[in-house]
Amino acid sequence: MTDTFWAGKRVCVTGGAGFLGQYVQRRLAAHGARDLFIPRIQDYNLVELADIRRMLADSRPDVIIHLAAHVGGIGANREHPAEFFYDNLMMGVQLMHEAWKQGVGKFVAIGTVCAYPKFTPVPFKEDDLWNGYPEETNAPYGLAKKMLLVQAQAYRQQYGFNAIYLLPVNLYGPGDNFDLASSHVIPAMIRKFITAQEDGSNEVTLWGDGSPTREFIYAEDAAEGIVMAAEAYNGPEPVNLGSGMEISIKDLAGLIARLTGFTGRIVWDTSKPNGQPRRGLDTTRAREYFGFQARTTFEEGLKQTIAWYRENR
Repeated sequence: MTDTFWAGKRVCVTGGAGFLGQYVQRRLAAHGARDLFIPRIQDYNLVELADIRRMLADSRPDVIIHLAAHVGGIGANREHPAEFFYDNLMMGVQLMHEAWKQGVGKFVAIGTVCAYPKFTPVPFKEDDLWNGYPEETNAPYGLAKKMLLVQAQAYRQQYGFNAIYLLPVNLYGPGDNFDLASSHVIPAMIRKFITAQEDGSNEVTLWGDGSPTREFIYAEDAAEGIVMAAEAYNGPEPVNLGSGMEISIKDLAGLIARLTGFTGRIVWDTSKPNGQPRRGLDTTRAREYFGFQARTTFEEGLKQTIAWYRENR
């Protein structure tokens, strides 16, 4: 990889203090980026246009990597659909527009696997993005983030603005959010199994029936893919970032139970939603366009995440 790409470039990473953002910061540093600006939410509310303009004036970036998002699991998506839609749309659309006006050299927009239609053939190919409506529980969030793809392509076509759009699959890893009210499936399961062990409980209740499948990418791998794309990809097409490995929620629960040492019973609460039936990405484009392939095996990534949670909660 070329360290020279980052030489002398000022890089603004929105959401850079968050879970994925901290990994992206480290990968940027490893690739030779020296001038990073990380806007903090207490200093800049990026939903507000005035704050976006002030942030751009303060950071004067050559490259923007837009990671900031208002996100959560199925429960949070069901409870806050309007907030998830408005906050993510306003943040992204206004930031990209102002970045274009300010002459920012490159804009890396981070989308979401939630943008895909509910019944997308597996593995999800980027060309299938518009073949249906997203899964209902996270559609407002998914569609708000998907508008950044439309905007990136439109601004490239009309203004020659270099905006790219990446679609990472579900992330996990050390430093993830383990708050059961807003966490995603892997940290939620890890916490439930470890808590049950400590409480001497021999039963853990999980949402849905365990039949849906998911794909996960270790956060450090995703960060590497984002930095590689920022360096080497300058095209209009959306690009998936994934590991290429699909697993059912039931098998995932069994794996995490084994790795945490939980030997009790798993109860499935079928009154709770399953979410999208299947998720698995076609990762050919990332490999062909900028040479990215995920490296961390799923079991190794889970072990690291479990160890981190035991040490840091």
